[in-house]
Amino acid sequence: MAVAKASSWLTGDNAIVRYFKETRAEMSKVTWPTREEALRLTAIVLAVTFSMAAFLGLVDAIFATIFRWILGA
Repeated sequence: MAVAKASSWLTGDNAIVRYFKETRAEMSKVTWPTREEALRLTAIVLAVTFSMAAFLGLVDAIFATIFRWILGA
């Protein structure tokens, strides 16, 4: 009986082994970006992140000023 378990483990009938085989097959299908594309997209993400942070900081400062004025503090 132990021999049957060992052979099923080695042949890939095990769910874990099958998972890793399928994962490897799917990863080989991925179209990876070139270095230039990755750098360009990273720059876009950083620019949008910083601009949104500045915008939200400005809106927060405006609302803080309005609330201080309303509360009279």
